[in-house]
Amino acid sequence: MTDNTPTGPRLTAADDLYLFQTPSDPQISPDGTQVVFCVQRVERATEKKYTNLWLADSDGRRLRQFSHGKWADTQPRWSPDGGTLAFLSNRGSEEQAQIHLIPVDGGEARPLTDLKGNFANFEWSPDGAKLVCQFRKKDADALEREKDEAKKKLGVSYRHITRGDYKFDGAGYLPQERWHVWVIDAESGEATQLTEGDHDETEPRWSPDGQSILFASNRSERPDMELDETELYLIPATGGEMRQLVTRPGRKFGAVFSPDGQHVAYIGRQQPGRWYQNAVLYVAPLDGSGARDVSGPLDLHLVPATTGDVVGDAFPAGPVWSADSRRVFDLATARGNQSIVALDAFAEPATAEWLVDGRGVAGGFTFDRARARLAYIWSPPNDAAQVCVRDLQSESPDAATRTLTALNPWLAEVETTTPEEVWFKAADGYDLHGWILKPPGFDPSQRYPSILQIHGGPQMQYGNFYMHEFHQQAAAGYVVYWSNPRGSQGYGEAHAGAIYGQWGTVDYDDVMAWADTVAKLPYIDPQRMGVTGGSYGGYMTTLIIGRTDRFKAAVAQRVVSNFLSFYGSSDLNAGLEHLAGAPAPWDDVAACWAQSPISAIGNAKTPTLVIHSENDYRCDQEQGEQVFIALRRLGVDTELLLLPGESHGVSRGGRTDRRIARLEVMLGWFEKYLK
Repeated sequence: MTDNTPTGPRLTAADDLYLFQTPSDPQISPDGTQVVFCVQRVERATEKKYTNLWLADSDGRRLRQFSHGKWADTQPRWSPDGGTLAFLSNRGSEEQAQIHLIPVDGGEARPLTDLKGNFANFEWSPDGAKLVCQFRKKDADALEREKDEAKKKLGVSYRHITRGDYKFDGAGYLPQERWHVWVIDAESGEATQLTEGDHDETEPRWSPDGQSILFASNRSERPDMELDETELYLIPATGGEMRQLVTRPGRKFGAVFSPDGQHVAYIGRQQPGRWYQNAVLYVAPLDGSGARDVSGPLDLHLVPATTGDVVGDAFPAGPVWSADSRRVFDLATARGNQSIVALDAFAEPATAEWLVDGRGVAGGFTFDRARARLAYIWSPPNDAAQVCVRDLQSESPDAATRTLTALNPWLAEVETTTPEEVWFKAADGYDLHGWILKPPGFDPSQRYPSILQIHGGPQMQYGNFYMHEFHQQAAAGYVVYWSNPRGSQGYGEAHAGAIYGQWGTVDYDDVMAWADTVAKLPYIDPQRMGVTGGSYGGYMTTLIIGRTDRFKAAVAQRVVSNFLSFYGSSDLNAGLEHLAGAPAPWDDVAACWAQSPISAIGNAKTPTLVIHSENDYRCDQEQGEQVFIALRRLGVDTELLLLPGESHGVSRGGRTDRRIARLEVMLGWFEKYLK
């Protein structure tokens, strides 16, 4: 791997984004002796991102790059005997990834499949003879177009859309074909499609005896509108009639068999249509007696929800059963951290043991077959992500934990400060959690300009996580501060649900209480305060400039500005009702308008930069354009930065030169008004 390491002490820069090597998806071998994981890098000259597989001994003695080349090698999965790795790779065709197999003890990778379409997750059968995968074929007209060079050059002539889920942010317009369950012979590559029809079947998993396959599917009359009507189904591994499991109503994901084959654990919500609710653990017996809520009484959110800009995990990690089929392991988002917890599947009352905890964010994790050793991603506040292993049978947690990687050693040469955690009071006395990052070389006798950062979601959290953007702004001489106002995840369901149906109320009060708290600090210049945020953070930034002129500059990013026009223009479609609790516009125009920042834009006086991605299918470009044109019409100093080819998640996964442009233009705007 190319050594891009700079020399000598320096400050965080925007183009450091070219240097990060990002690990993800750690998979520990069945015997627990090795961990394979992905590392992504950026090639500055071409702006392309490449991912290769790395292999580490669990005892920390050896680390090596396992696959090479300018490919995207992802989703490594150990065969049951630990001798072979299956993985997805686009080697041989940049546009088409196939499942490849490679011996762990050496040899060349060989393609197992030759299918035209997209793979999602896949899994080895218990005997290692087959793989089950979630696969979506290319549309027939797309395949025909590829065969004819003239038609291929002309491209798509029209899109005939018949359902509401026709696009998805980061993926673009979706094919007419659906996700289905396929079984692949691990020797010959022969592919057999088990399910078909106009419904998606997702997340297939083998039963322990290899006789059945479990999957999730929304088979309601209008799955594009009835978003939470997901159920779990079993189908024979050779194909045939499917059977629905008896569970509870609501969306379900991450379903997995217990090792004894008697139960299925899955993640869901207690009430359909309430997306602010905790993601909780359910256990359903296969005998049809119904699902049990395991974690609800613990008030834990059991999916990752911590936002960061140097992250690599794209696949959910849990739930995972213990070897004795008694406990279930999963990630928990809690109070600025992400931890790995063990939940007793059958205890009354519910109990949880915190296996990996502390100041930091745990990512994807896997166990060996005996559940004696755990591999996981760990991101502390002062370092980018690393791969760690913990021996669960050790009596000393500190001695049991080993960091297997030392990615991004150049960070040690960059002068930074550690974020300071702060608990403060909201206007009504409610306890809130925030962080303050001071500039390198901080002088308490000086008064500094500051930047308030507001996260997206809103059902996400800021946390004890390395944020390159915050360090870049601090390096420029700003105090950067952020918090988790009501509406955020990680502080209980009541905290997250406090703004359901009333965005811009107590959440606005909480954000302003944080600004008030920081403004009173002796080293803060209250006349030089800026504010920014993206997505829901862009919503709140736009709301702020319409309600107060206390901030001297603002940067509103990928905003939601108008609930009336947002409805139907987002890939969430009717999901706005579930996410925000907002009614359909024709049912209550007044309620939608009251929660729309554009309704107060006439009061705005704050110089505001608007940033939006041109391929943002989550928050359509017109949402940002409304703000820009309104400010121009009002005579407020404003500019619009559009990022071509980028989706909603540009700050985390966009093309690197565009991410850098975003950071530099944003910083330039604050420099203009705050310095």
